[in-house]
Amino acid sequence: MAVRITTLTVNPAVDLAAQAASVQPGHKVRTFGERYDPGGGGINVARVVTALGGNALALLASGGVTGRFVEEMLTAEKVPWRAVRIQGACRISVTVHDQSSGLEYRFVPRGPELTSSDCANILEAVAAADADWLVASGSLPPGVPADFYGKAAGIAAARGARFALDTSGAALTASLQRGVHLLKPSLTELEAIVGRKVRDLPSQMEQAKRLVEAGAAQMIALTLGADGAILAMTDRVVHRPAIGVSQRTGVGAGDSFLAGLILGLAEQRPPEDALRLALACGAAAVRGVGTAQVRREEVEALLT
Repeated sequence: MAVRITTLTVNPAVDLAAQAASVQPGHKVRTFGERYDPGGGGINVARVVTALGGNALALLASGGVTGRFVEEMLTAEKVPWRAVRIQGACRISVTVHDQSSGLEYRFVPRGPELTSSDCANILEAVAAADADWLVASGSLPPGVPADFYGKAAGIAAARGARFALDTSGAALTASLQRGVHLLKPSLTELEAIVGRKVRDLPSQMEQAKRLVEAGAAQMIALTLGADGAILAMTDRVVHRPAIGVSQRTGVGAGDSFLAGLILGLAEQRPPEDALRLALACGAAAVRGVGTAQVRREEVEALLT
């Protein structure tokens, strides 16, 4: 039986990607080539795991017509999902590619304010999830306490599931040493945790290993952009370079990386191979259009 991966998205979004000839302040900017995708960290992870043939369920907080639109898009992509109803409407995130400059502009709302009842209902759904891995990815919307992911990690551990986390800010620091199996920080997030700049590869590997030894998480997957990624474990640290591709967007690349890593580990691939799969998924995402657009054939081609 395939390993069951449940993803948690507390702050999902309708992701709109478009192009414009030129983005200028004070002017009505006409866009074209619009594309809508279901977005939010955990949702992106579930979409990529599903695209790769894995067994994923997207658990999401869903409200309003925008929430229903997210659900419809997941259904259209054949991604299994389960919604926890909230009072507020899900946010709409907008990414515009400026053709004149080549720059990408991203507008990301904070999301709806959740009530204490909303939070309790989400944690109740987490407790009911039948999963081998629980992957929480993305920001916490207003009204959700910083230790929310820490509570989710405790629930997952009590049910015998491995908990993976990709978030930032107070939600990240409040979750350290709370039973997280895999933590995926960016370099900026790692530096925020250790309290100083860590700019060379040996120091990055050392700091990631120290976090594991300190009990922050059992594994640290540190993403380094063009410099690849590091996977730190109790017994060793692995680094792999990035897979060189032409970049069109960065939306969903980190989530795609996490999806590949979780799937690789869930399939009991050697850590080095799981990290390679993760980098291939991230590379496939950045050269696509829209959010976390990853195809299995493309990933396999990048791995050859």
